Amino acid sequence: MALLRGVHFRNIRGDLFGGITAAVVALPLALAFGVSSGAGPIAGVYGAIFVGFFASLFGGTPAQVSGPTGPMTVVMAAVFTQFCAIDPVQGPILAFTVVLMSGFFQVLFGLLKLGKYITLMPFPVISGFMSGIGVIIITLELAPLLGHSGESSVMASLQVLPENILSYQPSALLLGILTLLIVFLCPKSIGKIIPSPLIALCVGTLIYVTLLPDGSVPVIGSIPSGLPEFIFPAIQFELLQDMLLAAIMLAALGSIDSLLTSLVADNMVKDQHDSDRELIGQGVGNMMAGLFGGLPGAGATMRTVINIRAGGETPISGAVHAVVLLLIVLGAGPLAEDIPHAVLAGILIKVGIDIIDWNFLRRLHRAPVFVVVLMLLVFGLTVFVDLVTAVIIGVFIANVITIKHLADIQIDSIRVVADQPDNIDQLSAREKEILVAAGGRVLLYHLEGPISYASVKGMTKKLTNSQPHDALMFDLTSVPLIDVSTAMAIENIMLEALRANRSVYMIGMNDPVRSVLSQMQILTRLADEFIFDQRIDALEAAYQRISLS
Repeated sequence: MALLRGVHFRNIRGDLFGGITAAVVALPLALAFGVSSGAGPIAGVYGAIFVGFFASLFGGTPAQVSGPTGPMTVVMAAVFTQFCAIDPVQGPILAFTVVLMSGFFQVLFGLLKLGKYITLMPFPVISGFMSGIGVIIITLELAPLLGHSGESSVMASLQVLPENILSYQPSALLLGILTLLIVFLCPKSIGKIIPSPLIALCVGTLIYVTLLPDGSVPVIGSIPSGLPEFIFPAIQFELLQDMLLAAIMLAALGSIDSLLTSLVADNMVKDQHDSDRELIGQGVGNMMAGLFGGLPGAGATMRTVINIRAGGETPISGAVHAVVLLLIVLGAGPLAEDIPHAVLAGILIKVGIDIIDWNFLRRLHRAPVFVVVLMLLVFGLTVFVDLVTAVIIGVFIANVITIKHLADIQIDSIRVVADQPDNIDQLSAREKEILVAAGGRVLLYHLEGPISYASVKGMTKKLTNSQPHDALMFDLTSVPLIDVSTAMAIENIMLEALRANRSVYMIGMNDPVRSVLSQMQILTRLADEFIFDQRIDALEAAYQRISLS
Protein backbone atom coordinates (compact mmCIF):
# COMPACT_ATOMS: atom_id res chain seq x y z
CA MET A 1 0.00 0.00 0.00
CA ALA A 2 1.44 3.35 -1.07
CA LEU A 3 2.18 5.75 1.76
CA LEU A 4 0.32 8.65 0.13
CA ARG A 5 -2.84 7.67 -1.77
CA GLY A 6 -3.78 9.65 -4.85
CA VAL A 7 -0.88 12.14 -4.72
CA HIS A 8 0.29 13.41 -8.12
CA PHE A 9 1.18 16.76 -9.63
CA ARG A 10 -0.84 16.58 -12.86
CA ASN A 11 -3.57 18.77 -11.31
CA ILE A 12 -1.33 21.10 -9.32
CA ARG A 13 -3.10 24.28 -10.47
CA GLY A 14 -6.54 22.98 -9.51
CA ASP A 15 -5.23 21.64 -6.19
CA LEU A 16 -3.62 24.98 -5.29
CA PHE A 17 -6.76 26.94 -6.11
CA GLY A 18 -9.00 24.41 -4.38
CA GLY A 19 -6.81 24.41 -1.25
CA ILE A 20 -6.68 28.21 -1.03
CA THR A 21 -10.45 28.49 -1.53
CA ALA A 22 -11.10 25.85 1.14
CA ALA A 23 -8.81 27.71 3.55
CA VAL A 24 -10.74 30.95 3.01
CA VAL A 25 -13.97 29.11 3.89
CA ALA A 26 -12.37 27.27 6.81
CA LEU A 27 -10.94 30.32 8.60
CA PRO A 28 -14.17 31.90 9.94
CA LEU A 29 -15.60 28.48 10.77
CA ALA A 30 -12.44 27.42 12.60
CA LEU A 31 -12.44 30.63 14.66
CA ALA A 32 -16.14 30.22 15.45
CA PHE A 33 -15.79 26.55 16.40
CA GLY A 34 -12.82 27.39 18.61
CA VAL A 35 -14.76 30.04 20.49
CA SER A 36 -17.82 27.79 20.79
CA SER A 37 -15.77 24.90 22.19
CA GLY A 38 -14.38 26.98 25.05
CA ALA A 39 -10.80 26.20 24.03
CA GLY A 40 -10.35 29.54 22.27
CA PRO A 41 -10.36 30.65 18.62
CA ILE A 42 -6.76 29.60 18.00
CA ALA A 43 -7.63 25.99 18.98
CA GLY A 44 -10.11 25.90 16.11
CA VAL A 45 -7.49 27.10 13.63
CA TYR A 46 -4.87 24.66 14.97
CA GLY A 47 -7.40 21.85 14.60
CA ALA A 48 -8.02 22.84 10.97
CA ILE A 49 -4.27 22.96 10.32
CA PHE A 50 -3.26 19.63 11.86
CA VAL A 51 -6.31 17.53 11.03
CA GLY A 52 -6.52 19.10 7.57
CA PHE A 53 -2.86 18.43 6.74
CA PHE A 54 -2.36 14.91 8.10
CA ALA A 55 -5.80 13.56 7.21
CA SER A 56 -5.23 14.69 3.63
CA LEU A 57 -1.81 13.10 3.29
CA PHE A 58 -2.53 9.82 5.07
CA GLY A 59 -6.27 9.46 4.45
CA GLY A 60 -8.17 7.48 1.87
CA THR A 61 -10.32 10.19 0.24
CA PRO A 62 -8.00 12.25 -1.99
CA ALA A 63 -10.20 15.32 -2.44
CA GLN A 64 -11.51 15.53 1.13
CA VAL A 65 -10.76 18.55 3.31
CA SER A 66 -10.85 17.95 7.06
CA GLY A 67 -11.06 20.17 10.10
CA PRO A 68 -13.30 21.05 13.05
CA THR A 69 -16.99 20.37 12.35
CA GLY A 70 -20.21 21.17 14.17
CA PRO A 71 -20.79 17.71 15.64
CA MET A 72 -17.19 17.34 16.80
CA THR A 73 -17.22 20.81 18.35
CA VAL A 74 -20.39 20.06 20.32
CA VAL A 75 -18.78 17.00 21.88
CA MET A 76 -15.44 18.78 22.42
CA ALA A 77 -17.23 21.66 24.18
CA ALA A 78 -18.76 19.18 26.62
CA VAL A 79 -15.38 17.49 27.15
CA PHE A 80 -13.60 20.79 27.69
CA THR A 81 -16.24 22.03 30.13
CA GLN A 82 -16.30 18.72 32.03
CA PHE A 83 -12.58 18.49 32.68
CA CYS A 84 -12.00 22.19 33.28
CA ALA A 85 -14.77 22.12 35.91
CA ILE A 86 -13.02 19.23 37.67
CA ASP A 87 -9.51 20.69 37.44
CA PRO A 88 -9.22 24.27 36.12
CA VAL A 89 -5.43 24.00 35.80
CA GLN A 90 -5.06 20.55 34.22
CA GLY A 91 -8.49 20.53 32.55
CA PRO A 92 -7.38 21.88 29.14
CA ILE A 93 -4.48 19.42 29.02
CA LEU A 94 -6.79 16.53 29.90
CA ALA A 95 -9.23 17.65 27.18
CA PHE A 96 -6.51 17.71 24.52
CA THR A 97 -5.28 14.34 25.78
CA VAL A 98 -8.79 13.05 25.06
CA VAL A 99 -8.40 14.38 21.49
CA LEU A 100 -5.11 12.50 21.21
CA MET A 101 -6.75 9.32 22.51
CA SER A 102 -9.64 9.70 20.07
CA GLY A 103 -7.14 9.85 17.21
CA PHE A 104 -5.50 6.67 18.49
CA PHE A 105 -8.88 4.91 18.51
CA GLN A 106 -9.55 6.03 14.94
CA VAL A 107 -6.21 4.62 13.82
CA LEU A 108 -7.13 1.40 15.63
CA PHE A 109 -10.51 1.33 13.85
CA GLY A 110 -8.71 1.60 10.54
CA LEU A 111 -6.11 -1.08 11.35
CA LEU A 112 -8.91 -3.42 12.43
CA LYS A 113 -10.64 -2.68 9.09
CA LEU A 114 -13.84 -1.42 10.70
CA GLY A 115 -14.36 1.29 8.09
CA LYS A 116 -17.07 -0.59 6.21
CA TYR A 117 -19.06 -1.02 9.43
CA ILE A 118 -18.83 2.54 10.80
CA THR A 119 -21.59 3.97 8.65
CA LEU A 120 -23.90 0.97 9.11
CA MET A 121 -26.12 3.01 11.39
CA PRO A 122 -29.91 3.22 11.01
CA PHE A 123 -31.01 6.33 9.16
CA PRO A 124 -33.45 7.54 11.88
CA VAL A 125 -30.55 7.48 14.37
CA ILE A 126 -28.26 9.49 12.07
CA SER A 127 -31.07 11.92 11.27
CA GLY A 128 -31.98 12.30 14.94
CA PHE A 129 -28.54 13.01 16.27
CA MET A 130 -27.51 15.26 13.37
CA SER A 131 -30.66 17.35 13.82
CA GLY A 132 -30.05 17.33 17.57
CA ILE A 133 -26.52 18.62 17.08
CA GLY A 134 -27.86 21.37 14.84
CA VAL A 135 -30.32 22.45 17.53
CA ILE A 136 -27.56 22.35 20.17
CA ILE A 137 -25.35 24.65 18.10
CA ILE A 138 -28.19 27.09 17.50
CA THR A 139 -29.25 27.11 21.16
CA LEU A 140 -25.72 27.64 22.48
CA GLU A 141 -25.14 30.56 20.08
CA LEU A 142 -28.28 32.49 21.05
CA ALA A 143 -26.56 34.11 24.03
CA PRO A 144 -23.54 35.44 22.01
CA LEU A 145 -25.97 36.60 19.33
CA LEU A 146 -27.70 38.73 21.97
CA GLY A 147 -24.41 40.10 23.29
CA HIS A 148 -24.00 37.86 26.33
CA SER A 149 -21.47 35.20 27.27
CA GLY A 150 -22.35 31.70 26.12
CA GLU A 151 -23.46 28.84 28.35
CA SER A 152 -22.02 25.32 28.43
CA SER A 153 -25.22 23.34 27.97
CA VAL A 154 -28.57 23.51 26.22
CA MET A 155 -30.55 23.56 29.46
CA ALA A 156 -28.44 26.37 30.89
CA SER A 157 -28.84 28.35 27.65
CA LEU A 158 -32.61 27.91 27.69
CA GLN A 159 -32.85 28.87 31.36
CA VAL A 160 -31.10 32.21 30.85
CA LEU A 161 -32.66 32.91 27.45
CA PRO A 162 -35.60 35.01 28.75
CA GLU A 163 -33.22 37.17 30.79
CA ASN A 164 -30.81 37.47 27.83
CA ILE A 165 -33.64 38.58 25.56
CA LEU A 166 -34.76 41.27 28.00
CA SER A 167 -31.20 42.56 28.47
CA TYR A 168 -29.90 42.13 24.91
CA GLN A 169 -27.20 44.41 23.51
CA PRO A 170 -28.62 46.18 20.43
CA SER A 171 -25.26 46.53 18.68
CA ALA A 172 -24.42 42.84 19.08
CA LEU A 173 -27.86 41.74 17.93
CA LEU A 174 -27.71 44.00 14.87
CA LEU A 175 -24.30 42.57 13.92
CA GLY A 176 -25.64 39.05 14.41
CA ILE A 177 -28.74 39.70 12.30
CA LEU A 178 -26.58 41.31 9.60
CA THR A 179 -24.35 38.22 9.60
CA LEU A 180 -27.36 35.92 9.24
CA LEU A 181 -28.72 38.00 6.38
CA ILE A 182 -25.40 37.81 4.55
CA VAL A 183 -24.88 34.05 4.95
CA PHE A 184 -28.49 33.30 3.98
CA LEU A 185 -29.06 35.84 1.22
CA CYS A 186 -25.65 36.14 -0.40
CA PRO A 187 -26.10 35.41 -4.15
CA LYS A 188 -24.58 32.12 -5.28
CA SER A 189 -22.67 33.89 -8.03
CA ILE A 190 -20.83 35.95 -5.41
CA GLY A 191 -20.52 33.03 -3.00
CA LYS A 192 -18.60 31.05 -5.61
CA ILE A 193 -15.95 33.78 -5.66
CA ILE A 194 -15.93 34.79 -1.98
CA PRO A 195 -17.64 32.46 0.52
CA SER A 196 -20.54 34.08 2.36
CA PRO A 197 -19.13 33.29 5.86
CA LEU A 198 -15.96 35.21 4.98
CA ILE A 199 -17.98 38.14 3.65
CA ALA A 200 -20.04 38.19 6.85
CA LEU A 201 -16.90 37.99 8.99
CA CYS A 202 -15.21 40.89 7.20
CA VAL A 203 -18.31 43.12 6.99
CA GLY A 204 -19.30 42.53 10.62
CA THR A 205 -15.78 43.16 11.92
CA LEU A 206 -15.34 46.26 9.73
CA ILE A 207 -18.61 47.77 11.02
CA TYR A 208 -17.53 47.14 14.62
CA VAL A 209 -14.07 48.63 14.12
CA THR A 210 -15.25 51.74 12.25
CA LEU A 211 -18.68 52.54 13.67
CA LEU A 212 -18.95 51.11 17.16
CA PRO A 213 -17.04 52.21 20.27
CA ASP A 214 -14.54 49.84 21.82
CA GLY A 215 -16.06 47.51 24.39
CA SER A 216 -19.63 47.98 23.14
CA VAL A 217 -19.70 44.43 21.79
CA PRO A 218 -17.84 41.34 23.10
CA VAL A 219 -15.00 40.38 20.74
CA ILE A 220 -12.53 37.50 20.44
CA GLY A 221 -9.70 39.42 22.07
CA SER A 222 -6.05 38.43 22.15
CA ILE A 223 -5.07 35.57 19.85
CA PRO A 224 -1.65 33.91 20.15
CA SER A 225 0.49 34.15 17.05
CA GLY A 226 3.37 31.97 15.98
CA LEU A 227 3.81 28.22 15.94
CA PRO A 228 1.70 26.13 18.33
CA GLU A 229 3.31 24.75 21.46
CA PHE A 230 3.62 21.06 22.18
CA ILE A 231 1.20 19.86 24.88
CA PHE A 232 2.51 16.90 26.83
CA PRO A 233 -0.39 14.46 27.38
CA ALA A 234 -1.62 13.91 30.94
CA ILE A 235 -3.88 11.26 32.44
CA GLN A 236 -5.51 11.30 35.87
CA PHE A 237 -6.36 7.70 36.66
CA GLU A 238 -9.45 8.61 38.67
CA LEU A 239 -10.76 10.26 35.47
CA LEU A 240 -9.52 7.57 33.07
CA GLN A 241 -12.96 6.05 32.54
CA ASP A 242 -14.46 9.44 31.65
CA MET A 243 -11.52 10.20 29.35
CA LEU A 244 -11.82 6.86 27.54
CA LEU A 245 -15.58 7.27 27.10
CA ALA A 246 -15.16 10.78 25.70
CA ALA A 247 -12.33 9.65 23.41
CA ILE A 248 -14.36 6.74 22.01
CA MET A 249 -17.32 9.05 21.44
CA LEU A 250 -15.16 11.56 19.57
CA ALA A 251 -13.54 8.76 17.56
CA ALA A 252 -16.87 7.19 16.60
CA LEU A 253 -18.50 10.50 15.73
CA GLY A 254 -15.46 11.69 13.78
CA SER A 255 -15.35 8.41 11.88
CA ILE A 256 -19.04 8.59 10.94
CA ASP A 257 -18.77 12.26 10.01
CA SER A 258 -15.68 11.67 7.86
CA LEU A 259 -16.93 8.58 6.03
CA LEU A 260 -20.28 10.20 5.24
CA THR A 261 -18.36 13.12 3.73
CA SER A 262 -16.21 10.61 1.83
CA LEU A 263 -19.38 9.29 0.19
CA VAL A 264 -20.24 12.83 -0.91
CA ALA A 265 -16.74 13.24 -2.36
CA ASP A 266 -17.04 9.90 -4.18
CA ASN A 267 -20.24 11.04 -5.88
CA MET A 268 -18.62 14.28 -7.03
CA VAL A 269 -15.30 12.90 -8.33
CA LYS A 270 -16.66 9.50 -9.46
CA ASP A 271 -14.14 7.59 -7.37
CA GLN A 272 -14.16 5.16 -4.45
CA HIS A 273 -12.53 6.09 -1.17
CA ASP A 274 -10.62 3.69 1.09
CA SER A 275 -12.62 3.69 4.35
CA ASP A 276 -9.99 2.04 6.54
CA ARG A 277 -7.23 4.28 5.27
CA GLU A 278 -9.44 7.33 5.78
CA LEU A 279 -9.90 6.37 9.43
CA ILE A 280 -6.14 6.05 9.85
CA GLY A 281 -5.57 9.45 8.27
CA GLN A 282 -8.24 11.10 10.42
CA GLY A 283 -6.73 9.41 13.48
CA VAL A 284 -3.23 10.68 12.73
CA GLY A 285 -4.63 14.18 12.22
CA ASN A 286 -6.52 14.15 15.52
CA MET A 287 -3.53 12.77 17.39
CA MET A 288 -1.41 15.65 16.10
CA ALA A 289 -4.18 18.14 16.93
CA GLY A 290 -4.30 16.81 20.50
CA LEU A 291 -0.52 17.19 20.86
CA PHE A 292 -0.60 20.83 19.74
CA GLY A 293 -3.79 22.17 21.28
CA GLY A 294 -6.11 21.85 18.31
CA LEU A 295 -9.79 20.94 18.19
CA PRO A 296 -10.65 17.45 16.95
CA GLY A 297 -11.83 17.33 13.38
CA ALA A 298 -13.37 15.20 10.67
CA GLY A 299 -14.11 15.33 7.00
CA ALA A 300 -15.94 18.64 6.46
CA THR A 301 -18.66 18.37 3.84
CA MET A 302 -18.92 22.05 2.87
CA ARG A 303 -15.15 22.55 2.63
CA THR A 304 -14.77 19.31 0.66
CA VAL A 305 -17.47 20.30 -1.83
CA ILE A 306 -15.94 23.77 -2.26
CA ASN A 307 -12.48 22.28 -2.75
CA ILE A 308 -13.70 19.90 -5.47
CA ARG A 309 -15.71 22.61 -7.24
CA ALA A 310 -12.66 24.87 -7.20
CA GLY A 311 -10.57 22.18 -8.91
CA GLY A 312 -9.05 20.20 -6.02
CA GLU A 313 -8.63 16.50 -6.77
CA THR A 314 -5.68 15.17 -4.75
CA PRO A 315 -4.45 15.29 -1.13
CA ILE A 316 -2.29 18.25 -2.14
CA SER A 317 -5.36 20.50 -2.03
CA GLY A 318 -6.14 19.54 1.59
CA ALA A 319 -2.49 20.05 2.55
CA VAL A 320 -2.44 23.46 0.84
CA HIS A 321 -5.57 24.44 2.79
CA ALA A 322 -3.72 23.64 6.04
CA VAL A 323 -0.54 25.48 5.02
CA VAL A 324 -2.51 28.61 4.08
CA LEU A 325 -4.18 28.58 7.50
CA LEU A 326 -0.77 28.20 9.16
CA LEU A 327 0.55 31.22 7.29
CA ILE A 328 -2.48 33.21 8.44
CA VAL A 329 -1.82 32.21 12.05
CA LEU A 330 1.84 33.19 11.77
CA GLY A 331 1.15 36.64 10.35
CA ALA A 332 -2.46 37.68 10.70
CA GLY A 333 -3.45 36.66 14.22
CA PRO A 334 -3.86 40.24 15.53
CA LEU A 335 -6.26 41.04 12.70
CA ALA A 336 -8.78 38.57 14.12
CA GLU A 337 -8.81 40.00 17.65
CA ASP A 338 -11.62 42.47 16.88
CA ILE A 339 -14.02 39.90 15.44
CA PRO A 340 -17.29 40.23 17.43
CA HIS A 341 -18.73 37.11 19.06
CA ALA A 342 -22.12 38.01 17.63
CA VAL A 343 -20.72 37.69 14.10
CA LEU A 344 -19.27 34.25 14.87
CA ALA A 345 -22.57 33.29 16.48
CA GLY A 346 -24.43 34.23 13.29
CA ILE A 347 -22.06 32.09 11.20
CA LEU A 348 -22.49 29.12 13.56
CA ILE A 349 -26.28 29.45 13.67
CA LYS A 350 -26.22 29.06 9.88
CA VAL A 351 -24.02 25.95 10.35
CA GLY A 352 -26.49 24.56 12.88
CA ILE A 353 -29.44 25.18 10.57
CA ASP A 354 -27.61 23.42 7.73
CA ILE A 355 -26.84 20.38 9.92
CA ILE A 356 -30.52 19.80 10.75
CA ASP A 357 -31.95 17.09 8.50
CA TRP A 358 -34.65 19.21 6.87
CA ASN A 359 -34.94 16.80 3.95
CA PHE A 360 -36.22 14.06 6.28
CA LEU A 361 -38.20 16.38 8.58
CA ARG A 362 -40.27 17.57 5.63
CA ARG A 363 -41.35 13.96 5.04
CA LEU A 364 -41.63 12.95 8.68
CA HIS A 365 -45.43 12.72 8.49
CA ARG A 366 -45.10 10.11 5.72
CA ALA A 367 -42.67 7.87 7.60
CA PRO A 368 -43.76 4.79 9.62
CA VAL A 369 -44.64 5.51 13.25
CA PHE A 370 -41.67 3.54 14.57
CA VAL A 371 -39.22 5.54 12.42
CA VAL A 372 -40.75 8.83 13.60
CA VAL A 373 -40.64 7.81 17.26
CA LEU A 374 -37.04 6.56 16.99
CA MET A 375 -35.86 9.72 15.23
CA LEU A 376 -37.54 12.00 17.78
CA LEU A 377 -36.23 9.89 20.69
CA VAL A 378 -32.64 10.15 19.45
CA PHE A 379 -33.16 13.86 18.76
CA GLY A 380 -34.44 14.48 22.30
CA LEU A 381 -31.69 12.44 23.94
CA THR A 382 -29.04 14.24 21.88
CA VAL A 383 -30.29 17.69 22.85
CA PHE A 384 -31.20 17.12 26.49
CA VAL A 385 -29.02 14.19 27.65
CA ASP A 386 -25.90 13.46 25.62
CA LEU A 387 -24.84 12.12 22.26
CA VAL A 388 -23.44 8.84 23.60
CA THR A 389 -26.69 7.87 25.28
CA ALA A 390 -28.69 8.94 22.22
CA VAL A 391 -26.67 6.83 19.78
CA ILE A 392 -26.44 3.75 22.01
CA ILE A 393 -30.16 3.70 22.80
CA GLY A 394 -31.13 4.53 19.21
CA VAL A 395 -28.96 1.81 17.66
CA PHE A 396 -30.09 -0.72 20.27
CA ILE A 397 -33.80 -0.10 19.68
CA ALA A 398 -33.39 -0.05 15.89
CA ASN A 399 -31.45 -3.31 15.91
CA VAL A 400 -33.96 -5.04 18.20
CA ILE A 401 -36.87 -4.08 15.93
CA THR A 402 -34.92 -5.06 12.80
CA ILE A 403 -33.98 -8.41 14.28
CA LYS A 404 -37.62 -9.00 15.25
CA HIS A 405 -38.74 -8.32 11.66
CA LEU A 406 -36.04 -10.60 10.24
CA ALA A 407 -36.96 -13.31 12.73
CA ASP A 408 -40.61 -13.16 11.65
CA ILE A 409 -39.53 -13.58 8.02
CA GLN A 410 -37.23 -16.47 8.93
CA ILE A 411 -39.92 -18.25 10.95
CA ASP A 412 -42.46 -17.81 8.15
CA SER A 413 -40.04 -19.48 5.74
CA ILE A 414 -39.76 -22.64 7.89
CA ARG A 415 -41.95 -25.54 6.71
CA VAL A 416 -42.71 -28.70 8.68
CA VAL A 417 -43.91 -31.33 6.21
CA ALA A 418 -45.20 -34.86 6.75
CA ASP A 419 -47.78 -36.56 4.52
CA GLN A 420 -49.07 -33.32 2.90
CA PRO A 421 -45.98 -31.98 1.08
CA ASP A 422 -47.64 -29.66 -1.43
CA ASN A 423 -46.66 -26.51 0.49
CA ILE A 424 -42.99 -26.81 -0.56
CA ASP A 425 -42.37 -26.00 -4.22
CA GLN A 426 -38.80 -27.30 -4.11
CA LEU A 427 -39.89 -30.93 -3.67
CA SER A 428 -39.81 -33.18 -6.72
CA ALA A 429 -42.66 -35.49 -7.61
CA ARG A 430 -40.77 -38.51 -6.25
CA GLU A 431 -39.99 -36.72 -2.96
CA LYS A 432 -43.66 -35.83 -2.48
CA GLU A 433 -44.60 -39.41 -3.32
CA ILE A 434 -42.29 -40.78 -0.62
CA LEU A 435 -43.65 -38.42 2.05
CA VAL A 436 -47.23 -39.35 1.21
CA ALA A 437 -46.40 -43.06 1.18
CA ALA A 438 -44.70 -42.76 4.58
CA GLY A 439 -48.04 -41.74 6.04
CA GLY A 440 -46.68 -39.06 8.31
CA ARG A 441 -43.94 -41.23 9.82
CA VAL A 442 -41.26 -39.09 8.08
CA LEU A 443 -41.20 -35.44 9.19
CA LEU A 444 -39.29 -33.08 6.90
CA TYR A 445 -38.15 -29.89 8.58
CA HIS A 446 -37.42 -27.51 5.66
CA LEU A 447 -35.45 -24.34 6.52
CA GLU A 448 -34.89 -21.54 4.04
CA GLY A 449 -32.59 -18.51 3.98
CA PRO A 450 -30.11 -17.45 6.68
CA ILE A 451 -31.28 -18.61 10.11
CA SER A 452 -30.21 -16.58 13.15
CA TYR A 453 -30.63 -16.71 16.90
CA ALA A 454 -33.68 -14.45 16.67
CA SER A 455 -35.77 -17.20 15.06
CA VAL A 456 -34.65 -20.04 17.35
CA LYS A 457 -37.68 -19.84 19.64
CA GLY A 458 -40.14 -19.89 16.75
CA MET A 459 -38.25 -22.68 15.03
CA THR A 460 -38.36 -24.86 18.15
CA LYS A 461 -42.06 -24.10 18.70
CA LYS A 462 -42.95 -25.18 15.16
CA LEU A 463 -41.33 -28.58 15.62
CA THR A 464 -42.65 -29.07 19.16
CA ASN A 465 -46.21 -28.69 17.89
CA SER A 466 -45.73 -31.17 15.03
CA GLN A 467 -47.39 -34.56 14.73
CA PRO A 468 -45.83 -37.84 15.98
CA HIS A 469 -43.21 -39.32 13.62
CA ASP A 470 -40.45 -41.93 13.36
CA ALA A 471 -37.88 -40.07 11.29
CA LEU A 472 -36.91 -36.38 11.57
CA MET A 473 -35.13 -34.65 8.69
CA PHE A 474 -33.39 -31.28 8.84
CA ASP A 475 -33.39 -30.01 5.26
CA LEU A 476 -30.71 -27.30 5.07
CA THR A 477 -30.42 -27.27 1.29
CA SER A 478 -31.66 -23.66 1.03
CA VAL A 479 -29.82 -22.35 4.10
CA PRO A 480 -26.67 -20.30 3.23
CA LEU A 481 -25.56 -19.85 6.85
CA ILE A 482 -26.51 -20.36 10.49
CA ASP A 483 -25.17 -19.01 13.74
CA VAL A 484 -24.18 -20.83 16.92
CA SER A 485 -27.56 -20.21 18.58
CA THR A 486 -29.35 -21.92 15.71
CA ALA A 487 -26.87 -24.79 15.77
CA MET A 488 -27.49 -25.35 19.50
CA ALA A 489 -31.26 -25.24 18.94
CA ILE A 490 -30.91 -27.88 16.22
CA GLU A 491 -28.91 -30.01 18.64
CA ASN A 492 -31.59 -29.76 21.34
CA ILE A 493 -34.29 -30.81 18.89
CA MET A 494 -32.05 -33.57 17.58
CA LEU A 495 -31.28 -34.96 21.07
CA GLU A 496 -34.95 -34.93 22.01
CA ALA A 497 -35.75 -36.96 18.87
CA LEU A 498 -32.91 -39.41 19.51
CA ARG A 499 -34.07 -39.95 23.09
CA ALA A 500 -37.50 -40.84 21.66
CA ASN A 501 -35.81 -43.48 19.44
CA ARG A 502 -36.43 -41.52 16.26
CA SER A 503 -33.97 -41.40 13.36
CA VAL A 504 -32.48 -37.97 12.64
CA TYR A 505 -31.15 -36.94 9.22
CA MET A 506 -29.12 -33.89 8.17
CA ILE A 507 -29.50 -32.89 4.53
CA GLY A 508 -27.83 -30.45 2.14
CA MET A 509 -25.33 -28.68 4.38
CA ASN A 510 -23.04 -26.27 2.53
CA ASP A 511 -19.52 -25.60 3.79
CA PRO A 512 -20.33 -22.65 6.14
CA VAL A 513 -23.26 -24.51 7.73
CA ARG A 514 -21.29 -27.74 8.05
CA SER A 515 -18.40 -25.81 9.60
CA VAL A 516 -20.58 -24.32 12.38
CA LEU A 517 -22.23 -27.67 13.15
CA SER A 518 -18.85 -29.44 13.15
CA GLN A 519 -17.14 -26.86 15.36
CA MET A 520 -19.93 -27.18 17.90
CA GLN A 521 -19.55 -31.02 17.69
CA ILE A 522 -23.21 -31.46 16.75
CA LEU A 523 -22.59 -33.71 13.76
CA THR A 524 -20.82 -36.19 16.05
CA ARG A 525 -24.28 -37.07 17.39
CA LEU A 526 -25.11 -38.72 14.05
CA ALA A 527 -23.56 -41.59 12.14
CA ASP A 528 -22.39 -40.87 8.60
CA GLU A 529 -25.30 -42.90 7.21
CA PHE A 530 -27.71 -40.23 8.46
CA ILE A 531 -25.93 -37.29 6.74
CA PHE A 532 -26.86 -36.67 3.09
CA ASP A 533 -26.06 -34.12 0.42
CA GLN A 534 -29.25 -34.74 -1.56
CA ARG A 535 -32.77 -34.66 -0.14
CA ILE A 536 -34.06 -37.45 -2.40
CA ASP A 537 -31.34 -39.83 -1.16
CA ALA A 538 -32.22 -39.10 2.46
CA LEU A 539 -35.93 -39.63 1.83
CA GLU A 540 -35.32 -42.93 0.05
CA ALA A 541 -33.13 -44.15 2.94
CA ALA A 542 -35.64 -43.06 5.59
CA TYR A 543 -38.58 -44.64 3.77
CA GLN A 544 -36.71 -47.89 3.39
CA ARG A 545 -35.79 -47.87 7.10
CA ILE A 546 -39.35 -47.30 8.34
CA SER A 547 -40.69 -49.87 5.85
CA LEU A 548 -38.46 -52.51 7.41
CA SER A 549 -39.36 -51.60 10.99
